[in-house]
Amino acid sequence: MLQAGEWAYSETLKEHFMNPKNILQGEDTDAFDGVGMEGNLQCGDQMMVVIMVDKQKELITDCQWKTYGCASAIASTSVLSEMVKGMTLDQAFHVSPKEVAVALGGLPDHKIHCSVLGDKALRAAINNYYTRNGQTDKVKQEQAKVICQCMSITDHDIEEAVLEGARTYFELQERTKLGTVCGQCKDEAEVLLDKFKHIHFGV
Repeated sequence: MLQAGEWAYSETLKEHFMNPKNILQGEDTDAFDGVGMEGNLQCGDQMMVVIMVDKQKELITDCQWKTYGCASAIASTSVLSEMVKGMTLDQAFHVSPKEVAVALGGLPDHKIHCSVLGDKALRAAINNYYTRNGQTDKVKQEQAKVICQCMSITDHDIEEAVLEGARTYFELQERTKLGTVCGQCKDEAEVLLDKFKHIHFGV
């Protein structure tokens, strides 16, 4: 058990973990306008986000969720579900993990990836809403680009490695095995490494 004073996170994160907001009760999602799922229980965390939408204004009127994950994943999705109420679908689609972390009063670097699960599930729910309502032209797909042909490592894999703690090219290689065969992808991989470090950590 943690002793008094040992809680490693902010009071805001603690509040959202201990008293999470907008948890989906039960398994029935039929009443909702959009449903998104992200993650895999085999690998760790899994997240479901469901939304209600004012169809005339395309505003999110309700956002609920259910997760199997750590304290950071629970708190991140709790605060995200509060943040997006009243936002347009487009505004909510572009909420970043960094904004979620700021709203929580910060997250340790090795836990930033927990805040990504919620926003990915939210984007999936928004895309699901568009698909259900015949607006497939508005569906935004995140296309992965293969960076390392030898090991089939994509830009998404590089971003995930950064979120999980990779800060140097060597650490990136350790996590993904990128560039361990021919090495021709090194320059492009380093550019992406710097890009994702800046986006998610401001460095």
